[in-house]
Amino acid sequence: MRTALVTGGGRGIGRAVAARLLTEGWRVVAADIAADGPPGARTVCADVGDEAAVTALIESVAATEGRLDALVCNAGFGITKPLAALTLAEWSSVLATNLTSTFLLARAAERMLRAAHGAIVTIASTRAHKSEPNSEAYAASKGGLVALTHALAASLAPQVRVNCISPGWIHTKGPAPSPDDHAQHWAGRVGTPEDIAGAVAFLLGTDAGFITGAELMVDGGMTRRMVYL
Repeated sequence: MRTALVTGGGRGIGRAVAARLLTEGWRVVAADIAADGPPGARTVCADVGDEAAVTALIESVAATEGRLDALVCNAGFGITKPLAALTLAEWSSVLATNLTSTFLLARAAERMLRAAHGAIVTIASTRAHKSEPNSEAYAASKGGLVALTHALAASLAPQVRVNCISPGWIHTKGPAPSPDDHAQHWAGRVGTPEDIAGAVAFLLGTDAGFITGAELMVDGGMTRRMVYL
């Protein structure tokens, strides 16, 4: 059975991705630092920014599932702080989870992914291309992830395809978006985790067999929207 590993699979986008893949017949391992994965997934508690934890995670997939066809690198978080107040430890923690984890996971899973002629999907952000104040660590990690994606696509070719999704505003928690929030999107609404899950499922599937090294913007048109203040 095709097996997918989804990091950050216990909440938000990662949970929606894991649930979507389960409905499509995948066997899913959901790795998360704290939360449980969706029903039907095997949940593993792991800090994917830690090298030893990643090694143990991939070894558990090899021992339990016996194969790995897809790796979805979704785990991530941000710290919004004035530049002068952002500590090196905070900067490093964001980059470890959001960027370094993908390097660690791809390196550890390379053998199984090549054997399966599998695919990797990384979850970056439109913040790789545009910013608000006090987002240096998050923006740097997501910009690095876009570049790492095409580097991995080159290095793992032709057996493994590697692509990136850059979500825009995806509502995962907090107050519901306002009518104005929805209206500013060309798509007419703020995004949902299921929007990203659908894009991941496509990139992992056979219909995307000629797509590698690409970045797919899933943002309701906001990145291309001209804004005058």
